[in-house]
Amino acid sequence: MAHWPLERWLDQDVLDSSLYAEAITHRSAGGKNNERLEYLGDAVLGTIIAEHLFRTHTSAKEGDLSRLRAYLVRKETLAGIAKELCLSEIIALGPGELKSGGHRRDTILSDTLEAIIGAVYLTKGFEYAKLFVLGLFQSRIAGLPRPEQLKDPKTKLQEYLQARNLPLPEYRLREISGESHAQHFRMLCYVQGPAVETVGEGGSKREAEQQAASKALDIIHGKYDD
Repeated sequence: MAHWPLERWLDQDVLDSSLYAEAITHRSAGGKNNERLEYLGDAVLGTIIAEHLFRTHTSAKEGDLSRLRAYLVRKETLAGIAKELCLSEIIALGPGELKSGGHRRDTILSDTLEAIIGAVYLTKGFEYAKLFVLGLFQSRIAGLPRPEQLKDPKTKLQEYLQARNLPLPEYRLREISGESHAQHFRMLCYVQGPAVETVGEGGSKREAEQQAASKALDIIHGKYDD
C-alpha cells in the first residue's frame, strides 16, 4: 500500500499551529485533546463531501446522495486514509492506549483525521480545507460504487417487499447479553409474505437487525427468485 505522509499535504503554518498539535493528541494523553476538533472536523468533512456530490451527481436523488456521502465519510474509509497518511506514527496517546495498540485502532485513526480537518479549517479557512479534503478523497470519490449497491440489507428487504405489495418485515429483540459497555444483541426478523424468520447478532440492535435482514434476503432470493 502506498503511503503519503500528512506533511506533504499541509502548509507549514498549519503543521506549526497549536491547533494541529491538539488535533493529533488523543484524550488518553491528558491536557488539551482532539475531541472538540473532531466534532468540528466531522461537520466540515460532511459539508465538503455533500457539496461535491451535489455538484457532480446532478441527477442523483436525495437518498442516493445520502448513501454516497455515508459511504465516503464512514469510519472505515477515514481510517484507510489515515493509514495512508501514516497518522499512527504521529498520534499522541497515553501509556495505556499506546500499550494496547490504540495507534492502530480504526476509531482513533478516523477521529484523528476528522480533528485534523477541523484544525485545517480553523487555521486556513473553508476553501483550503475543501482542497485538502477532496485531495485526500480523490481516489475514493473516483471509485464510488453505484448508489443502489450501497443500500443496506434492511432497505433492500423493505423495497423488495414493497415492490410486491407484501407486509413489511418485523424486528423483535430476542436477547441482550454482555456487560453494559459491551452488549451483544440478538434480533429476530420476521417476514410474513414469503414466510421467513431469521436471527441476527451484533454489538447494537441496528447491526443485529441488518444481519437478520441480510439472511432473510438470502433465503428469499434463493427460494423465490430462481
